[in-house]
Amino acid sequence: MALTLRQIEVLRAVMVAGTIAGAARLMNVAQPGVSRTIKHIESSIGIKLFVKKAGRYVPTTEARDVFLQLEDVHRKIDQLQYSITHLERGRGMELSLGSVPSIANVMVPQTMERILRDYPELKINFEILKIEEAIDYLLLGRGEVVAMSYRLEHPSIIFQPLARGRLVCIAALDHPIAQKQSISARDISRYPLIGIDPNDPYGAIMVSIFAREKLDYSIAIKARFGTTVCTLVKRNLGIAVVDAFTVADTPKDSLAIIPIEEETTFQTYIAYRADTALSSYAERFVKVLKKEMEQAMINGSSKT
Repeated sequence: MALTLRQIEVLRAVMVAGTIAGAARLMNVAQPGVSRTIKHIESSIGIKLFVKKAGRYVPTTEARDVFLQLEDVHRKIDQLQYSITHLERGRGMELSLGSVPSIANVMVPQTMERILRDYPELKINFEILKIEEAIDYLLLGRGEVVAMSYRLEHPSIIFQPLARGRLVCIAALDHPIAQKQSISARDISRYPLIGIDPNDPYGAIMVSIFAREKLDYSIAIKARFGTTVCTLVKRNLGIAVVDAFTVADTPKDSLAIIPIEEETTFQTYIAYRADTALSSYAERFVKVLKKEMEQAMINGSSKT
């Protein structure tokens, strides 16, 4: 007869408590259930496991070896549960991930906050990467996943669609365009422009729009990172076009965030090696990041 984990638990409870009533209290069950389990086991194996002495249940001589092994099994179960509890909290585990700056500014920190609520003892190693650094980051095993604003072609890397985003125009609150409900590329071209390099994936979107409208795409101040661009715009040194993820948590009394009339939608991706399986922590990160980014787009639409 093969004992179930439940039967093992009952046997040990009786052995530890010394009574049926005590075992029932330990397990938080009714006494008749404990008695029936003991009788069923003894009947199935044809050996009496306990004898009653001075009101207590003690193992029979022939069952002592069984109970020694039972203790060993229970100790291993406790060790297994201990290890599972550690995994559930992330203890002793590390999640290494990367992200391009636009997603790293707001979306990744928001996601990390939720992940650490789920796994409070998980260690996270987070790197902000240029697009061209992402491939080496993954192939050299420095991290599991990279949040990307652009899809590259590489046979060893999988690019899984993450969330769709869009570009917005930002301006200082006292700028002439600050009260606009929407703005066109032609209107944008009338003011000094801060930021996006034409070679950047987002810059390429605006370049194509300007080219189609036969407008001059001229950048007065170049600044790579969205946080820097926002600071320059707040000082009214020009206006800028940035992705909506960068300004997802920007208060209304800080910057004017204006929808662009032309189509500026883009797709983001999560990248990872094709020859490795993602850890549970990485899978959870991707799932939460996708949800956070999709929610940011919904919230952004309601604000504008």
